[in-house]
Amino acid sequence: MKKNITNIIELLKQEYPEATCSLDFTSPWEMAIAVVLSAQCTDERVNKITPNIFAKYKTPKDFNNMDIKELEGLIYSCGFYKNKAKNIKMLAKEVEEKYNGKLPDNIDELVDLPGIGRKSANVIMLEAFNKPVGIAVDTHAKRVSNRIGLSNEKEPIKIEQDLLKIVPKKYLKDVNHLFVFHGRKLCKAKSPTCDACPINKYCNYFKKGNV
Repeated sequence: MKKNITNIIELLKQEYPEATCSLDFTSPWEMAIAVVLSAQCTDERVNKITPNIFAKYKTPKDFNNMDIKELEGLIYSCGFYKNKAKNIKMLAKEVEEKYNGKLPDNIDELVDLPGIGRKSANVIMLEAFNKPVGIAVDTHAKRVSNRIGLSNEKEPIKIEQDLLKIVPKKYLKDVNHLFVFHGRKLCKAKSPTCDACPINKYCNYFKKGNV
């Protein structure tokens, strides 16, 4: 599969030239807030909410000083708003106190922050700091990786490790975006459009006749 990964990525790049991050942000801190809010919520919904928040609250200090009830009200439509508000408040406090209000650009430090898991840290490293060091494995990346046969693992962190063994470093910035777009457009959870898939000749799911 390692010999095919470059072909797979190049074909997906041709299919989805528009594949980029869907979250809107203007700073690393805004990116961190957006990824926390995006858990079990669409990027489209997050993008509708964040402009009103960032117009008034721009820094970790601002969020640290904000009343949590106000924050809950602002993010209510994102779902799981109480837990997300709690995580954002803890995140703001730690970034303010431990990192002088500046989000760290180190993945090991990011994953230790409240509300920031490995997937979110990978997104922040890539999008906010332009330092791709891993691959964010969401539901789309997991499904596409499993179906193609790039990984047989079920846990995102294990799938990421399998991908890192075969994906050339120059493509780290592309893989998640391409898999997300492919998962949304063709390789859907239900009724994938395999006959129209540009990479079906490399896909175990297609070759095994699961369509």
